Amino acid sequence: MCVTFAVGGCATAPLERAGSLRSYDRMSDANGLVTRSQIRVNKQDVLAAKTIRIGSTVFPARADVELNEKERRLVANAISRELCLRLSERFRIVSSDDEADLTVQATVTHAKPTSPTASGASKALSIAKTVALPGVPVPVPRLPVGLGSLSVEAEARDFAGFQKAAMVWARSANSIASSARVANEGDAYDLAAEFGADFAKLVATGESPFGGVPALPPMESIPVRLGGAPKYVACEAFGRFPGLTGFVGQGLGLPPEWTDAGANESPANGPAPPPVPEVNSGQMLTQ
Repeated sequence: MCVTFAVGGCATAPLERAGSLRSYDRMSDANGLVTRSQIRVNKQDVLAAKTIRIGSTVFPARADVELNEKERRLVANAISRELCLRLSERFRIVSSDDEADLTVQATVTHAKPTSPTASGASKALSIAKTVALPGVPVPVPRLPVGLGSLSVEAEARDFAGFQKAAMVWARSANSIASSARVANEGDAYDLAAEFGADFAKLVATGESPFGGVPALPPMESIPVRLGGAPKYVACEAFGRFPGLTGFVGQGLGLPPEWTDAGANESPANGPAPPPVPEVNSGQMLTQ
């Protein structure tokens, strides 16, 4: 549902099941202001866990998703990198060669591309406002057209393969809070971090990530976001955050590939699992 009075125009992100989760039983609705999701979590077991392994996020090609392989890789890696940073706050992150209490795997089920033309027009309007009204702190919303979206599902399994936390998640870009990047994958790339934050909170706390007062990021995460080394070596598999260059690029509306080097060529967490089957209309969740 698009909350127009709160966030302006937005796209519609389908909440879909791709079949990558071990189980979809007993999942319950847990929605935020601009996010739809269904979750399931065994709070006692996730709180007892100490170590965690993060698999490379899967983003298979789909006929109805107009993103090329490079664009999909950037979005998928952005999810894995955000998960690694967020989960590092609570768990010790290990590589695929080490035993872990939990293993996390995410799969992108759908993504609507951003319209570069609409994003470029929005950025032009923002620049025009800056020239015409310098120093006036009036935000310029994006044009409510050509907005992208992202849908993801993920789970955390224990060492025996039993599901301990699961989430099916969908979120759309909006006219006010979303940056206007001149790239097909622009919105999906930015939304990847939002999913990573939500799923990491579910696994770390055993509770819904929606509602309550947003927590400030821990001080130790700031150097990592600025391009520094992650807390755990296993997170190097997903490359470094773009840092100041990335923040500037986002502000200017540059394509993510201009500032993000992506994953390392030899990820420490091992190869991604085989692609999941394409989602058909019969797998979409009822709303």
